[in-house]
Amino acid sequence: MKKKINNNKIKVNKVLLVIVFFLLCSFIVRLSYLCLVDYKVEDSTITAFIKKRNIEEETILPERGTIRDVSGNVLAQTVASYTVIAYLDESRSKDSEELRHVEDKEKTAEVLSNYINMTKEEILALLNKDAYQVELGPGGRNLSQMQMEKIKELNLAGIDFTKSLKRYYPNGDFASYLLGYTVNKEDDKGNLMMVGELGIEEYYNSVLTGEAGYRTYEKDRNGYKIANGREYVELQDDGDDIYLTIDNTIELFIENAVKKMAEDSEAEWSLMIVADAKTGAILGYSSTPSFDPNLRNMSSYIDPILGNPYEPGSTMKIFSYMCAIDSGNYDGDTTYESGSKTYESETTDEKVTISDWNKEGWGTLTYDKGFALSSNIAVANILETVIDKNDLKMCYEKYGFGEVTGINKAREQAGSIDFKYQIEAATAGYGQGITTTPIQHIQALSAIANDGVILKPYIIDKIVNSQTGKTTFKAKKEEKEKVASTETIEKLKELMRSVISPDSENTTGAPYYMEGYDLIGKTGTAQIFDYEKGKYMDGDTDYIYSFSGLYPGEDPEIIIYTALKKPKDTTNYIAPAVKDVVKNISNYLNIEESITIDTSYEIDSYISKNTSDVVAKLNDNNIRTIVLGNGNKVINQYPSKGNVLTKNDLVILLTNNYDRKMPDFTNLSYKDAINLLTLMDVDYNIEGNGYVYEQNIEKDTILKEDDIIELKLKEKYN
Repeated sequence: MKKKINNNKIKVNKVLLVIVFFLLCSFIVRLSYLCLVDYKVEDSTITAFIKKRNIEEETILPERGTIRDVSGNVLAQTVASYTVIAYLDESRSKDSEELRHVEDKEKTAEVLSNYINMTKEEILALLNKDAYQVELGPGGRNLSQMQMEKIKELNLAGIDFTKSLKRYYPNGDFASYLLGYTVNKEDDKGNLMMVGELGIEEYYNSVLTGEAGYRTYEKDRNGYKIANGREYVELQDDGDDIYLTIDNTIELFIENAVKKMAEDSEAEWSLMIVADAKTGAILGYSSTPSFDPNLRNMSSYIDPILGNPYEPGSTMKIFSYMCAIDSGNYDGDTTYESGSKTYESETTDEKVTISDWNKEGWGTLTYDKGFALSSNIAVANILETVIDKNDLKMCYEKYGFGEVTGINKAREQAGSIDFKYQIEAATAGYGQGITTTPIQHIQALSAIANDGVILKPYIIDKIVNSQTGKTTFKAKKEEKEKVASTETIEKLKELMRSVISPDSENTTGAPYYMEGYDLIGKTGTAQIFDYEKGKYMDGDTDYIYSFSGLYPGEDPEIIIYTALKKPKDTTNYIAPAVKDVVKNISNYLNIEESITIDTSYEIDSYISKNTSDVVAKLNDNNIRTIVLGNGNKVINQYPSKGNVLTKNDLVILLTNNYDRKMPDFTNLSYKDAINLLTLMDVDYNIEGNGYVYEQNIEKDTILKEDDIIELKLKEKYN
């Protein structure tokens, strides 16, 4: 008997088969998709997701390059620093054979107070906090390797250290605006990097930073590195080392001179820059107020040597005269009437009068003499008879004013030499109404040292690969335009030498004169424009005083420019600084001169002259001085005018503010002691002959009206 076929069952089986087939196809399609398509997972692709879960990538940070002086002395470097931390939680010592947290807090605080700049009470307050661990700051931060090791040797339970890298400037406040500083910033991967924010650190940040490397390796599900797993390392490129043209020794001479000038004068700011006259390399670079790059305790981010243009004053007469002489129309024996000069205004019906710094003038002068006396009216007349305003502007541009020098530092300013009318040209000729920077003056002065050829100033000597030691860049002298003839330069040297003369009646540069040193230069005194009031300041010391010089004048080896703004009084604070620097550099570089030094010196009349200027002049000629009082003018002297002295002889000066302070008579001869007592106008008794070895009243004691000075002398006192 035939079985009856169940059609319903067949239909069900067919449906199931279709469903299974469909599911199988869906699985195959999905599997293919998962295998072949880089689909998204958690804001990423599946490939990156898997890699992230199984592959670890670590950044290998490069070491920042070192900044050095021209001889290789370190000026800025990266060093390790340490911070003291204290573990406070008792659980850290659980199941440990040794104590791993701070248990005796009193003792720990007392011991640590001897090693970090914090009191016992300050440390104890931190140790008593309810925390797993604390950082002992601020005194326990930024410790050196040596400090860390000393504390580590104490074996204090629970005390440990965290290590970090920092930028260190071993000389502190030293060429600070030149070097700049760094700050720590996160890169796009979250790594903490040092980034330059000022000076060389900023300008050469990428060179000093280098390139980061990385390491990739396989990890297990717990995040640990798989032994013998695949690993790839791309090593970092450490930053290059930069060698500056700065000479540490010369920089120190300049730093000391500038700081003393600033302290003595209480000026708003002061600066000095010295360059190699034959190459344009900057040898020293300093200004105040300054800062310590380790502390970044700055009051301004502006570098005054290249980022703060100001009206330069009469140092610009060097370049006004250079332009006139090179025109071929200049005759130094041409005369004019000094004092003042009046112009018809080209925009209004008013008249404008300009004058010499000595408003009465000196009568009839030659143009050559006008340079030595820094006569404004000499320049004004030259701009009418020898060259015109267009000539002057073209010359200033040719000398590099009105544009940046291109020295390797950020934020250099160009200044402005715009002038249109004749009166503006006249004032521009003596440095008023235009603005320049000290680095521009260094560049322009280089023409005088190089037969009329301008040299570009530079601050980088070489760049060296810190890993291979290979020099990747070496600076060389860069000549710009020849801007003056040999004859012009020789004449200009003659004029600048006439400024630095001991004849204070006929020159402005007498305080800069040094017997035996062929320093040539030009002084400058510029008014300061008050932009809020729309006029020039008119206080007794509302000026920027400056000096441009070359040494030795015959064949210059260094160029020097210095300036200070608004000192406390009219004393010449720049001259002593310049002379100290010139003497020190001359000895250091063994600069030889064929200058005959005369050991005899004829005394002039110093009555009514500035005390500090007289003292400086006498000291420069190896004459000792005793000054009675602290007045700014001399009212009497010993010896009198016409006496001839030799090295180490004595001159006594009585000032207009005699404070009756007892001087030191020790080692004075009988004759010198008598003359000093006479100028003091006091009663005295002298016992013995020869030289003073004892006095009854101590030095610097204020004398009373009835005091009697008693001196004891003996022969051949040694």
